[in-house]
Amino acid sequence: MLTDDARRAKNYLSRERGKAFEQRIDQSLEYYRKTGFAAVEKTPEPMKPLRDMGQGKFLACYEKKAQADYKGVIKGGREVVFEAKYTASDRLAQDRVTKEQTEYIDQHAALGARCYVIGGFASGNVYKIPWAVWSDMKNQFGHKYATEADLQPYKTKTGWNGVLMLFP
Repeated sequence: MLTDDARRAKNYLSRERGKAFEQRIDQSLEYYRKTGFAAVEKTPEPMKPLRDMGQGKFLACYEKKAQADYKGVIKGGREVVFEAKYTASDRLAQDRVTKEQTEYIDQHAALGARCYVIGGFASGNVYKIPWAVWSDMKNQFGHKYATEADLQPYKTKTGWNGVLMLFP
């Protein structure tokens, strides 16, 4: 059993690794933007202002997210929507995508968008998991989580310049 200090340290490390994972995605998306291949942006976290502190400052809290982490368009006019999930454990659980996010992604997938979950593991490996596979994990893998072994067909390559090859 972890002590409170050990738990805080573990949570801090997980948050930092998750941020680094999203920065890796952001840098790859910046490359795609600069080369004219895609315009995909991170969805801002919705905040609810609680109190005006004056001088342009305010006290706020995060509201529950109902959208995917990233959305945009790739060359040719195709919409792309994806959620980014990082884990330091040996599995990515399906319930890491909220009910509201699932409904949002389902709606876009039904309209023809390319929808994914981009999963990162402590190993450094990244997987582009098609939404149809993610949302049907129980039938795909026999359980409602995915391990790196399960996800091998969806492993994302990294270019010579460090860019994640997220789009065909």
